[in-house]
Amino acid sequence: MAARSRQMTAPARAPYQYVVLRCVPRVDREEFLNVGVVLFCDALDHLDAAWHVEPERLRALDPHLDLDRLCEGLRFVEQVCTGDVASAGAPAGGPVSRRFGFLKAPRSTIVQPGPVHGGLTHDPARELQRLLAHLVTTP
Repeated sequence: MAARSRQMTAPARAPYQYVVLRCVPRVDREEFLNVGVVLFCDALDHLDAAWHVEPERLRALDPHLDLDRLCEGLRFVEQVCTGDVASAGAPAGGPVSRRFGFLKAPRSTIVQPGPVHGGLTHDPARELQRLLAHLVTTP
């Protein structure tokens, strides 16, 4: 009797989309600094944001930047991701796909999303932290 060989299969990787959140202190100058990432994985019903603010770098871009207002905008993004309707209102309602659609839409505020990018991952939470380290934080 021949021995059966077992094939080891890796867990399926799920597609995801992400946007980098940019701090744009003065829209008219079109200067920005990356401050966060929003990651959406529809297959795993996952929507989350991570952010990191470096006051010194931001003040170099605009010495008059209101850091409290910036952090308030980033907390709003987190509340939309978690579905916190009590804090974020209507944008936080509905399925994660609709909430991501709201967050990726261009707007003229201090926090703006960059273009949508994508990839494949086994672990969206880990991928979010990897993207934050690679695209936002300084080494």
